[in-house]
Amino acid sequence: MITLEMMPPLMFGGLVLAMLIGYPVAFTLAALGLSFGFLAIHEGFFGFSFLQAIPERIYGSVLANELLLAIPFFTFMGAILERCGLAEDMLDSMGQLFGPVRGGLGYSVIIVGFILGAITGTVAAQVIAMALISMPVMIRYGYNMRYITGVLAASGTITQLVPPSLVLIVLADQLGKSVGDMYLGAWGPSILQIALFAGYTFVLSLIKPGHVPAVPKEARTLTGWALWRKCLLGIIPSAVLIFVVLGTMMLGLATPTEAGAMGAVGAIVLAVIHHKDFSSAGHKILLIGVAAAGIGTIIGIYFTPNLAFKIAFAIAYLAVAWVCIEAVRIPDLRSLVKQGYETTMRITCMVTFILIGSTCFSIVFLGCNGGVWLEHMLTSLPGGVWGFLIFMNLFIFFIAFFLDFFEIAFIIIPMIAPIAQKLLTPVVGADAALIWFGVMLCVNMQTSFLHPPFGFALFYLRGVAPKEVKSSDIYWGAMPWIGLQAIMVAVVIAFPITVTGLLDAPRKVDLDKIKIEIPDIEMPPPLDFGQPKN
Repeated sequence: MITLEMMPPLMFGGLVLAMLIGYPVAFTLAALGLSFGFLAIHEGFFGFSFLQAIPERIYGSVLANELLLAIPFFTFMGAILERCGLAEDMLDSMGQLFGPVRGGLGYSVIIVGFILGAITGTVAAQVIAMALISMPVMIRYGYNMRYITGVLAASGTITQLVPPSLVLIVLADQLGKSVGDMYLGAWGPSILQIALFAGYTFVLSLIKPGHVPAVPKEARTLTGWALWRKCLLGIIPSAVLIFVVLGTMMLGLATPTEAGAMGAVGAIVLAVIHHKDFSSAGHKILLIGVAAAGIGTIIGIYFTPNLAFKIAFAIAYLAVAWVCIEAVRIPDLRSLVKQGYETTMRITCMVTFILIGSTCFSIVFLGCNGGVWLEHMLTSLPGGVWGFLIFMNLFIFFIAFFLDFFEIAFIIIPMIAPIAQKLLTPVVGADAALIWFGVMLCVNMQTSFLHPPFGFALFYLRGVAPKEVKSSDIYWGAMPWIGLQAIMVAVVIAFPITVTGLLDAPRKVDLDKIKIEIPDIEMPPPLDFGQPKN
């Protein structure tokens, strides 16, 4: 005899067992949800009509969710930028800029990883691109093998946290928060993490200078203005794209979907201008478009938008259209765009099917009082709020050995979000509670790409590393960086200001001091309609 109290732990245990078997998670979730749903109907826990909520929720929360439209745009942007040659130029120029310093190649990998994270948003692309470019150079100049593998893998996972990360978009949707607020909350921890990685490299250069030597002078082929010019040509277009995507969203000028669409077009433009076959006419038209956009921006800021404003941006749009036509003309870029479409389709379909499966599971789970069971279990932990945060972070850390980010976000997060809102509101306020919690979990889930034996970043690295690089070096090399990410999680837990510092402070209103004043209004004299006629 199965009781209602037994259903939530049975469902949760069945989910864990199915995950260990390795069957595709989207279909596993749907099958578990429907199976336990029919069992609950048979036992009389709810009626058959309760399952009507599943198609309604799928349509309302998945298929009609406008926020999720941003995912294919950002995916396409990352797929284009990962192969367009931008990473090669930036790593080469940064490596020569920091080359004279001990650990300089490590600093360049960390900084380029941060910049690429802000414009690509895909871990696989970042790890593979940086490993193919930087690993042979670092090996040639005598860097310690474990440091090489660790810094390359860790710098690739930065993209999970740096806006406009897909992780943050999905978390914002599942937590019911603004994407712009989630991005603002992530900036503090992402910058602190870069500082932590650079600090580790600096300490290592002091303690074991032989592990991170400086690049010999004869190997530095660029100096002076030529070096700075190459650095700026890599950084400035990337910075413009970051502003177009993030700046417009945070200033309230564009929705996440609109910003993603602009980022997708911007990625094609960056790919074209970095290609060797970009025509001289295209260069001139691009410069005219940039100048027109600058003039239009100045008019919009200091004057009332008028005909000149419209003409300036019309010229800028035409220049962008011309550059995109150049992408069609160049065979390599045609192939690149096609590959971007295929990658986008695969990831978007995967996300949609996981969402449909998790919807089936979560509705039945909540219908069987799973939310009450979870709340009772998590609120009764010793240590109160801090005990809850430590337990949840440990739980997410270990479950990430078996599930990837999307599965965790769509299965686990919706179940614990209401509990987190209730427990964390007294600490940081109702508006910031789920932002703090979401960014904290995002920092934590970076480790899922690094910890052996299932860290995907380690698999990517193994796939492109030379044969002389041992798998043991890859696994042991990741350990210090996992520790640094764990320290970052502890910092975010201990100091919520790292997340909430950039968020708008909630307005405190004293209800006892509110006064409603009704102004004196002089009433007109009554109308005289005269005596009624007989």
